[in-house]
Amino acid sequence: MFSERLQVLISPEQRRALEAEAKRREASVASVIREAIDLRLGTVDRSARMRALEEIRAMRGGPFLTPEELNREVAAEREQQFELPPAP
Repeated sequence: MFSERLQVLISPEQRRALEAEAKRREASVASVIREAIDLRLGTVDRSARMRALEEIRAMRGGPFLTPEELNREVAAEREQQFELPPAP
């Protein structure tokens, strides 16, 4: 199961190449990036990726957020970390 979020800045050319490859494969850009990382670093084998895919497919119900909603939740949580306690 994927649980770590990472933000990476890339060039417009890299973005276009990723999107073209994802379209060619009929896959997401994220899956293309994960596969490239795995190929370069050898971190996850194909069977582990397939198990993760099956787990995701089996999910039902639960709070699923859009990327925009997830970003708002993360921003709100960060703001809470820096709030000062009320003065006595």
